[in-house]
Amino acid sequence: MWSYTLRRLLATIPTLLAVITVCYILVHAAPGGPFDSDKQVSEAVLANLQAKYHLDQPVWKQYLLYLNNLLHGDLGASFRYADWSVNDLVAAALPVSLSIGGISMVISFVIGTGLGIAAALRQNSVADYSVMLVGNLGSVFPSFVIGPVLVLVFALTLKWLPAGGWDAFAPQFMIMPIALLTFINVATIARVMRGSLIEVMHSNFIRTARAKGLPTRIVVLRHALKPALLPVISVMGPLAISSITAALVTETVFSLPGIGKLIVNGAGNRDYTLVLGLVVLITLLAVLMNFLVDLAYAALDPKIRY
Repeated sequence: MWSYTLRRLLATIPTLLAVITVCYILVHAAPGGPFDSDKQVSEAVLANLQAKYHLDQPVWKQYLLYLNNLLHGDLGASFRYADWSVNDLVAAALPVSLSIGGISMVISFVIGTGLGIAAALRQNSVADYSVMLVGNLGSVFPSFVIGPVLVLVFALTLKWLPAGGWDAFAPQFMIMPIALLTFINVATIARVMRGSLIEVMHSNFIRTARAKGLPTRIVVLRHALKPALLPVISVMGPLAISSITAALVTETVFSLPGIGKLIVNGAGNRDYTLVLGLVVLITLLAVLMNFLVDLAYAALDPKIRY
């Protein structure tokens, strides 16, 4: 296990380097610059700004300087947020996104797994059809449709919750964003769990357990649940990353000061260092989630050895 962990950590280096390189080239290849605006800036001021941020140097030299700063844990200074570094912006926004995404993933796993088990054990029943209906609705309707509907119903009509904003992790501002991400993720997890458990329940070792007279509860919890969870664990990694990408819409709809809002502002303002820093962060999170999924595989299936 330790050798596998070391190999995975070493494999992240070329992955990160490739992602950073491609993103760096694409950002600098786009027309315009971070200091282009409707208000004209004098040539002297523009030259000083470019010299301060090394934009007057060749792109390859800027790239090497950025990699050197990155090796020292410095994501650089923001071009558009005065007196703020990218590290400071990420440190302020990351807890918001992690709290919303992390809580929604935990709730989604519990609810989605439970609904999938109920649907699989009562196949072709009302419960099964209801779970599939929820799964299809969550897959069909995108977050930019569900989000405004939640605001319309619970904020504007019923006036139970605020329409948006953030107030130091106050629960009333977190309920609707978490509910939105949970509904989308539950739709996927429930469908995957249902199909996986149905397949496992028709396996030979389940027939043997039933032939021994074991009750259904024992058969499911002790014998069928672990192998049925393997496909669910597989989709948890991509779902966690999709929760980050969905934050682009979620945090915009609910006006949350998270990573998604930073990505939108950084791309719109041509803030090179901010965009690259967020790309590095999301890539690290993706690698970490995939690594945790592999470890969970080994814990659930004793046949898997690294």
